[in-house]
Amino acid sequence: HPRRRGEREAFRVLLATRQSAVLACTAAINLLKALIISAPDELRVELRGMKSKDQVAHCAKLRDRPTQDIEHRMTVRALRSAAQRIEALRSEAKELEAELLALVRTIAPELLALQGVGPISAAQILISWSHTGRFRPEAAFAAFAGAAPIPASSAQPSSTSASSSSRPTRTALVISSSVLASRTPSSRRRSSSCGPSGHNSGSSTGAALNATRAR
Repeated sequence: HPRRRGEREAFRVLLATRQSAVLACTAAINLLKALIISAPDELRVELRGMKSKDQVAHCAKLRDRPTQDIEHRMTVRALRSAAQRIEALRSEAKELEAELLALVRTIAPELLALQGVGPISAAQILISWSHTGRFRPEAAFAAFAGAAPIPASSAQPSSTSASSSSRPTRTALVISSSVLASRTPSSRRRSSSCGPSGHNSGSSTGAALNATRAR
């Protein structure tokens, strides 16, 4: 089951490395946009109106010429470097996600049939779940993910708010929403685009993990 170090550690190192690539890619995109804003007029006009994807592709192929002034040449080099970095990091993140998908399909394909759960969310679920009995009720898993409601500190004692002890991550919200969706009749009738077979199994996250452990 997922507690075995080999499986959990495989998910952990791939997920951590992909996240690092995604964060670095975001930083490179921000750098590229800042460079475009401060670029010489000729370059700004050349890149103005392009979509972000087109800007990256265009800047990755820019060439500096000796006839250009030093500011223009160095800006071109900076733009090209940032754009090529973005392309490399996107490719790296895509390759790592493919590795994660292959692992999930081997170890817990049931998770991919849940609505809203892809390879990244599934990997995080398996890392967090770890072993039988760690999260007996699904409410305990939601609390661990930081997505469980708590009583709001207001005049209305019946109201609730999101837990402030742990800010919900996107993955936590996906996990919680998948559990809720799997319990809603209308959601069970809808097809899921996340699973490799293109359908929703109608089972909850807990049920999928139980099936994984039973193998």
